[in-house]
Amino acid sequence: MSAHLERLVGIALRDVLDPEIGRSVVDLGLIYAITAAPDGAVTITMTTTTRGCPLAGFLKEAVAMAAGAVEGVVAVTVTLTYEPAWEPTMIAAE
Repeated sequence: MSAHLERLVGIALRDVLDPEIGRSVVDLGLIYAITAAPDGAVTITMTTTTRGCPLAGFLKEAVAMAAGAVEGVVAVTVTLTYEPAWEPTMIAAE
């Protein structure tokens, strides 16, 4: 069940757009990991395009809200990391 929930959260996060670039946080490669526990608690590890990004709080909140709206998710923890540092090569090809 948790792998299924992780996939559903990943799909939901495609709707979260980086306002500066206009592409989803998934396509930009900003989502490093999605982990779902059997009880429905989801942990997401993500980054931003630059350390100290002024939109970090907005993106973190938007990711948490999108994940929390997925059926079966009972709690969401979003952690920002800068290891490894994000690079433009992480952007998915269109």
